[in-house]
Amino acid sequence: MNYPGSIKKEYNKYTSYANRGMNLEELLNSSNEYYLLEDIAIIHKKPTPITISEVKYGEKERVITKAYFRTPSTLDYNGIYKGKYLDFDAKETNNRTSFPLQNIHSHQLSHMESVIRHGGISFLIIYMNDNVFYLDGIEILNFINTSKRKSIPYSYIEEHGYIVEKKIKPRLDYLKIIDQIYFKED
Repeated sequence: MNYPGSIKKEYNKYTSYANRGMNLEELLNSSNEYYLLEDIAIIHKKPTPITISEVKYGEKERVITKAYFRTPSTLDYNGIYKGKYLDFDAKETNNRTSFPLQNIHSHQLSHMESVIRHGGISFLIIYMNDNVFYLDGIEILNFINTSKRKSIPYSYIEEHGYIVEKKIKPRLDYLKIIDQIYFKED
């Protein structure tokens, strides 16, 4: 479009309205709040363990100016659903062909393995290529133990993961996938 003074304005032909301004964590928090209010499950985001070492005191507010991580955090969310312990993390990537394993810290993988070994359910919710995927911890650990790759191919996530349905309530219905995997009716 030409404006007065020969100013040209160009428009981006493609605009993504995915999630309408909500990021993955906000969608999960909203979903977890719905699960809690409807008495479906109790799932909370764990606070990051930090130690505050310096605070600046103002007239009306206090501002943390220095803090450090006390211990490496495990996974971001935990709770209970149908008597099973859940422990999972939310991850996002702009990489369109694979999910970099560097996005999962070694202490998180160890924690995931421990949760599964003790009968809990551990998984990742991954936002990638405008889709939200559920990838079970067992699949993640199997991939890592049988591959030398430094990333999980998108094709593997499509084949071994599940697309999480986006709805109004809950925003991301990941418990529906847990029902399919762990609570199959005979």
